[in-house]
Amino acid sequence: MKQCSEQKALLFMTIPFVIWLIIFKYVPIWGWTMAFQDFKPARSFSEQEWVGFKHFQFLFTDERFLGVLRNTLAMSMINLVLGFVTAIGLAVLINEIANMGFKRIVQTISYMPHFLSWVVAASLVSVTLSADGIINEILATLGLADEPILFLGIGEMFWGILGAAETWKNVGWNAIIYLAAISMIDQEQYEAAKIDGASRLQRIRHITIPGMRSVIVILLIMNIGYILESGFEPQYLLGNPMNVQFSENIDVFVIKYGISMFNFSLATAAGIFKTVVSFVFLIAANSFAKKMGEGGLF
Repeated sequence: MKQCSEQKALLFMTIPFVIWLIIFKYVPIWGWTMAFQDFKPARSFSEQEWVGFKHFQFLFTDERFLGVLRNTLAMSMINLVLGFVTAIGLAVLINEIANMGFKRIVQTISYMPHFLSWVVAASLVSVTLSADGIINEILATLGLADEPILFLGIGEMFWGILGAAETWKNVGWNAIIYLAAISMIDQEQYEAAKIDGASRLQRIRHITIPGMRSVIVILLIMNIGYILESGFEPQYLLGNPMNVQFSENIDVFVIKYGISMFNFSLATAAGIFKTVVSFVFLIAANSFAKKMGEGGLF
């Protein structure tokens, strides 16, 4: 209580956020009851037909949903691995640039795609990979392809295309936090390493990477908690009937077979499944990090 009284100003500042959290995050949980009903919008709550776990049973036995779950996990893992490796690598490379002007230019160019909407970004990707796009032109010029390749028409290539598009769009933005972590490293460590004869790669390996470790662990835990959040806009915009078996994820499934068909109960059941799985992964990742001697989220 003494600490609370000493920090009254901070507590008052959190009130608007707490109110927002309750209204927009906790009150809507009441809507989860739709997952256990054959929900009809025209009926009142007391008139709804309760069906128990019917919609969950349908999800876990439906082949289409199992395929969608596979796609979601695959795309999430690809985005997770590529996102971490490329962002950390870019941050390290930018940090090693001595010319400050050139460093600012590289950093600005790298995070500019983040501010493009996915509508624009997906259009650029589609044009680049089209039959008369620059990729096919390069392949034809190098003699690597006799005829144009319809990249977005080959389902097996969709995960790789999405991973590359996500990396191009977000790598610069994701690298910012790692650059901030690197800036907090004591520069005397680098000077001491230089005096001891450590090469640039040795300084990166033994000073830069360990200096970012706590940030890497925290971000990894947070991203694992969103393992079923593989996105919606890029899959929806780049997906087509030819690659639908690989491009459709849970969010697209909910739109197509839940909300669009007015099956709100099925959509809610899929949402609950995502939330529960994400919560379990978050707790597990946080516990594992603590057992390994790293700091966790809580």
